[in-house]
Amino acid sequence: MSLQIANNNYTTASTSLNPYITRRLNNMDEAKAFKKKRNDWTRLYYKMLKGIEAMINIQKQVWDMMKIAGEINTTITEIEQTILQASINN
Repeated sequence: MSLQIANNNYTTASTSLNPYITRRLNNMDEAKAFKKKRNDWTRLYYKMLKGIEAMINIQKQVWDMMKIAGEINTTITEIEQTILQASINN
């Protein structure tokens, strides 16, 4: 490391004999950090997809229940009409 006190400028020398190796290692660290971040986002994405799928399934179940309730309501109305007609005829 060389030091120039008069100008307060500091120059650092590479600790490796080959400066490419130092850059390469720094880039690998950046790549690992990027991969970890990407994996975290991927995990979050799939977690959100599972949540959305669960909401869709619940919505389908609610629609099915509403459809069944409508059919039951129609059946009850028909039974009431049949009972009223039977009581009128007697």
